[in-house]
Amino acid sequence: MIDTHQHFWKYSADEYGWIDDRMASLRRDFLPPDVLQEMVRAGVTTSIAVQARQTLEETRWLLELAERHPFIAGVVGWVDLQSKDVERELETFAAHPALVGIRHIVQAEPDGFLERPSFRDGVARLEAAGLAYDLLVYARQLPAAVSFARAFPRQRFVLDHVGKPDVGGDGYREWRRHFDRLAELPNVTCKLSGLVTEADWRGWTPGQLRPYFDAALESFGPSRLMIGTDWPVCTAAASYKAVITLALDAIDEYTAQERHQILQGTAERFYLGREVRKC
Repeated sequence: MIDTHQHFWKYSADEYGWIDDRMASLRRDFLPPDVLQEMVRAGVTTSIAVQARQTLEETRWLLELAERHPFIAGVVGWVDLQSKDVERELETFAAHPALVGIRHIVQAEPDGFLERPSFRDGVARLEAAGLAYDLLVYARQLPAAVSFARAFPRQRFVLDHVGKPDVGGDGYREWRRHFDRLAELPNVTCKLSGLVTEADWRGWTPGQLRPYFDAALESFGPSRLMIGTDWPVCTAAASYKAVITLALDAIDEYTAQERHQILQGTAERFYLGREVRKC
C-alpha cells in the first residue's frame, strides 16, 4: 500500500501556529522514523510526503528526507506560484526526481483566490514541469475548485481529504453536489484521506464516515482514488492503523484488481509513473 499523504516537521510555535490547543499532542517533532513502524504494522510500504509550510526551505528539507529515507517515494512541495521567479524555481526543484507535485494551502486563502491570474499563471507551468497539483480546499470552496480544475484540462489534480466535508453537519447534499461536479472532470483524482479530523475527534464512528467513502468510490471509481492517512494530523482523532482500516473496510467488497488500484496503482500512475521503492 502507498500512503499518499504524510507530513513531517520539526516543531516550533512560530512556524506551526495553526496547531492550536486542541492539537497540543502535535506540538513536537514528527520525522520519518516516527511513522515507519506504524506503516509496517498497517501493511503500508511507501509514502508521499506533503508540505505543511509554505516555504522553499521546507520543500528542500522534504526532498532531503526523501534522499535519506527510501520509503518516501515522492514529495508534494511548495513554490510560490504567484512569484515572477516561479519558472526558475520550478526548474530547480523539478530537477530532483523525488518532487512529484506542488500544493498551496488554499483552504486558508480568501474567497476568489483560485481565480487570481497570477496564481493561475503559475499553475499553467506545472504541466510542462511534469508536476501534479494537490487541491486543498474546504467544502465551501469546491465550486471554485471545479472552475479552477476545468480551466486546466491537461493538468493532473488530486483533491485532498475528499474536499473536507463537514462530517456530522447538515451540508452533505451541498458537498456531494459540487464533489460530483469535480469528479466529472477526467483530470481530477481524489484522496481517501483526512475524514477523521473533519468529524468529532472524540465521538466519530465508522458509520458517520462511510457515506463519504461511498460517495468517493461511486463518483471517482477505483482508477481515480488513492488512500492517505494525513499523519500525524490524523492522530488527533485516530491512530494510524485505524485510519488505514477505515479505508480497507470501505473497499472490502471491491475486486482484488480494484483494491489494488485504490491502495497502490492509482498513486503509482498519478504521482510516480514508475515502480515505487519499498521500505
